[in-house]
Amino acid sequence: MSAPQPARNVLHAPARLLLSVVALALLWMPLRAIAVQPNTAAGVQTAALPAQTATSDAGRTAAYLDAIRSSPPLLYAFLRQMPKGGDLHNHLSGAVYAESYISFAAQSGLCIQLATMTAVAPPCDTAAGRRPVSEAYSDGSFYAAIVDAWSMRSFVPGAGTDSAHDHFFNAFGKFRLASKGFAGAELAEAANRAAAQNEQYLELMDTSDGGASRMLGAAAGWDDNLALLQQKLMDAGMAGVVALARQNIDAAESDMRSRLGRGSAAEQPGCQVTIRYLYQSNRLLPREQLFAQFVLSFALAKADPRVVGLGLVAPEDAPAALSNYGQQMSMLDFLSRQTPSMNIALHAGELTLGLVPPEDLRFHIRDAIEIGHARRIGHGTDLFYEDDPYGLLAEMVQRDTLVEISLTSSDLILGVSGTRHPFQNYLSAGVAVALSTDDEGVSRIDVTREFERAVDTYALDYQTVKMLARNSIRYSFLPGQNLWQVPGSFTPVAACAGDTPGSFLSDGCGGFLRGSERAAEQWQLEVAFATFEHAVAAFPVP
Repeated sequence: MSAPQPARNVLHAPARLLLSVVALALLWMPLRAIAVQPNTAAGVQTAALPAQTATSDAGRTAAYLDAIRSSPPLLYAFLRQMPKGGDLHNHLSGAVYAESYISFAAQSGLCIQLATMTAVAPPCDTAAGRRPVSEAYSDGSFYAAIVDAWSMRSFVPGAGTDSAHDHFFNAFGKFRLASKGFAGAELAEAANRAAAQNEQYLELMDTSDGGASRMLGAAAGWDDNLALLQQKLMDAGMAGVVALARQNIDAAESDMRSRLGRGSAAEQPGCQVTIRYLYQSNRLLPREQLFAQFVLSFALAKADPRVVGLGLVAPEDAPAALSNYGQQMSMLDFLSRQTPSMNIALHAGELTLGLVPPEDLRFHIRDAIEIGHARRIGHGTDLFYEDDPYGLLAEMVQRDTLVEISLTSSDLILGVSGTRHPFQNYLSAGVAVALSTDDEGVSRIDVTREFERAVDTYALDYQTVKMLARNSIRYSFLPGQNLWQVPGSFTPVAACAGDTPGSFLSDGCGGFLRGSERAAEQWQLEVAFATFEHAVAAFPVP
């Protein structure tokens, strides 16, 4: 996207701290809007920083975190301004807050079916239980009821007719119609919120074909011979569905750029965020429709570099998901053997004891990795209910599999939190972990809250927190080599070993970064960390 514009969010130090003039200037300077100077030799831009060793800056930053960790306001402010890399597990529809969906629904003239609090098409007739959404703006109680139905706000377990798990998943169907035609607005909201949290990268899960592949699959029917079924889908017009999905992404991004004012004097911070997509397949669909979505996702990823992989979503505990799990993994195995380079991220192990029979807790994560070819696992909450969990942990380390941890989501949906969550066990075993939001709009959170929750619950030190942010770019599905020599090490590759983030780049490092989207994003994160740490290092430790 275009050049960074000044962001509004700033890092507020305690008012009692006496700061030097330089530190004060850095404090109020948006981290991603620091003056950029071109490196004419390498053709790469880097932020200019005052000379100071990264080690001392990082050490002072670690000490500052330790000093403020018992103060929630200061901890949140610190973590909000801290660079957080990216969010690798983020459903676009669930990332949008209910208030935005109310606005979309009102603009579309939709109604609320009062019995279910679901957005429905007009005509509206309040007497018949179909009230205009627009009336919510003059009736605060009606507005609040919609927000509560379309999110986890104000939800009290046991106070209603549904569980937290059901209330969460049911929310999507209630606002689904409100989202129709507003993909660009959804992207703009997600991008701006990410920028406000000092995130630079999003991998958003979305079903960009609007259901066209499902229809193709339904018309084709099922065939146990997957090769024949795949060919049947291709012959029936899968290439046209690929083109349609790409057109839909084009239209959504064009609308997003317009809403964000890209290229104008009023350009919003969201324009700084890099966005890529995972095609979102629904595990609750009939098998022929899901297979069609899988076929589309593989073809779409080949055709469009913005689509970097595939995600499999929907409640893992649903009867259809449980009974069809093995067959769904076999579908992915079949397609992955044709295209081993395909990036696959699977929700797996989003289960706990009592939600499903114990037998269904024994294999989902392992099968997702070994049969479904998942390079990243979403949630992984039921780790220790799996057969041979310690062997599974060792295998995940050997395969360099990342787990996308969503602490708030696991708490709200599964009731799993604190030491009952395997977060620390993954870390201790050396499994790569990154924090994610899952559905920040429905959960009423942001990514800073996820970092705050992790730091507060597990007493994480700064080095670990920084590693979590780095992992979110290291394990992204962006193409190209990694900046780091080996997994788990933060030693740059030889081409960049002599370069300092925030200084002018050597020709060798500049060339390396230009040849790798992933490494370029990683370097950008290192520059952001150097800037952040230099500012924090100027604060007297409370």
